[in-house]
Order: sequence, then C-alpha cells, then structure tokens
Amino acid sequence: MSFFISNAYAQSNPIEALGSSSFLGQYGFLILMFVAMYFLMIRPQQKRAKEQKAMMEALAKGNEVVTAGGVLGKITKISDAYVTLEISSGAELVVQKNAITMVLPNGTLKGL
Repeated sequence: MSFFISNAYAQSNPIEALGSSSFLGQYGFLILMFVAMYFLMIRPQQKRAKEQKAMMEALAKGNEVVTAGGVLGKITKISDAYVTLEISSGAELVVQKNAITMVLPNGTLKGL
C-alpha cells in the first residue's frame, strides 16, 4: 500500500531557497508583459488616434465621407465641432465632426 503515498523530501537549505533568485528572474516576466502590452495594445491605439486627428484636421468642403452610423454624404459646411453633409439632393444632415470615420475618394458617391 505504500505506492499510493509519495515520499516527502526536505530542502537542503531553506534560506538559500527563499532569496537566491535575482531581480530579473523575479520581475522579468512582469516587465516582459508590460513591454508586450505596450507594443500590442497601447502603441497601435495611439497611432490610430493620431491618424484620426489628422483626418479631422484635413476635412474640407466637397469631401465625401462616411459617418459612424454608416451615412454617406458630401461635406457642404464645416465649423469647429460640426459638419453639414449633403446626403441626397436637397437633404442635409448636421453631424459632429468626430462622428466622421472615413474620407472616401472623390467620385465614390456618384455611383450610388
């Protein structure tokens, strides 16, 4: 019946087992995780935000855009916070500037 019970062995030196690992050994994995999170999550998000800001500043009258709700339109007026879009002949829609997600190539809306 002794094959069900495993043997217990004592450590050779308990003080050595507690404090012998180095700083890099203890915190290296944690540091590696933060570096990986920066390159995989934080940096791409900052890059997208920078591109979005540059697109907002480059908006001009006559650009064809897509809003966050999926509305396609041509910019007719621009103010500091709002943009007026012509979504069809005679129909205009006022949206917030930050609701614009993408600028389309000119001439895209003619085919619709």
